Amino acid sequence: MAIITVFEIPGGTQAQYEQVTNEMTGGRGLVRNRKDWPVPGLISHAAGPSPTGWFVTDVWESEDAFAKFGEKLAPLMQKAGMPMGEPTVYQAFNVVTD
Repeated sequence: MAIITVFEIPGGTQAQYEQVTNEMTGGRGLVRNRKDWPVPGLISHAAGPSPTGWFVTDVWESEDAFAKFGEKLAPLMQKAGMPMGEPTVYQAFNVVTD
């Protein structure tokens, strides 16, 4: 079952986000395609500034796929000095991609 993950990152910045995604893509910059993701299972991704820092919202095919991504993400966030936190995870009822 698909899940929705929401990261609220107080104090997070666009520069930190860009550093993380650049490392995630092997130096190719921002992720522009699901195939750029280091693990399969991403359905959609959105990120942007929030009143307190930065936010990221993803839709994943499963909790398992998201957990595998988390193993790749955490070290990159630490390296970028991006504040760590637990995402809020919701079960998706309806996902539209086209």
